[in-house]
Formats: sequence, structure tokens, C-alpha cells
Amino acid sequence: MTDGSPTLSERDKAIISFESSWFTLDEPRYTAIRARFACSVEEYNLEVNRVIDHPAALEFDPLTVRRLRRHRERRRREMIEGAASGD
Repeated sequence: MTDGSPTLSERDKAIISFESSWFTLDEPRYTAIRARFACSVEEYNLEVNRVIDHPAALEFDPLTVRRLRRHRERRRREMIEGAASGD
């Protein structure tokens, strides 16, 4: 992009691409995360949440980003509803 909009880094793009296809791998997801991104699963999840909020993420892969955002919202709602019911 040359219009002054922020762009995704190569790592950000790799994270989105990984999220769109990790289920096709012959290795466990957590093993693949550690091998490809050299970080813990917790650090990776924080990065995913940061990346999917990036303005350019929707342009890069709208289906994957929307899916990840929906899953995040669903988990947040479940946590809030669980806390409210005393579980």
C-alpha cells in the first residue's frame, strides 16, 4: 500500500496464513506454532489477537480474519456469561 495506510509485516501475514490452513498439517497445531513462530502458544495467541485487529488484516484475508474475530467474541461472551452465572 502506498496510500499511507499501515501494512502488515511478513510475520503478521504468516500468522494469518497459518490460521487459514493449520488444520491441513500432519503435525499438532501447538508443535507447528512453536516451530514456525519460535514462541510459546500463549505469546502466539496474543499476536493473533493483535494481528486480527490490524486495519490491513481484513484486506489480506477477510474470511480468516472474520472467522478469528467471531471465535474471539464467542469465547469472550462465554467467559462473561460463565462468570455471571457463578461457574
